[in-house]
Amino acid sequence: MSVNKKIPLRKCVATGEMKPKKEMIRIVRSKEGEVSIDPTGKKSGRGAYLSKDKDVILLAKKKNTLANQLQAKIEESLYDELISLVEKE
Repeated sequence: MSVNKKIPLRKCVATGEMKPKKEMIRIVRSKEGEVSIDPTGKKSGRGAYLSKDKDVILLAKKKNTLANQLQAKIEESLYDELISLVEKE
């Protein structure tokens, strides 16, 4: 008897589509208000997920989705970091 392991799904804040957690990038806002990329998915704080797609990151930047979701100011360098992270994969 094989056991099907449940795959955790997360919703992309830019597109609204549900995807497996491993296909997403987590951006987290700490209690101090610092916004950073969370590659492990385990940092404490308010998290938001984005699909690993350059177009999705640019859409989130254009619509200011991350700032609204995390209720914090998002630095321009964070988007550059996200794009370079996606392009490496």
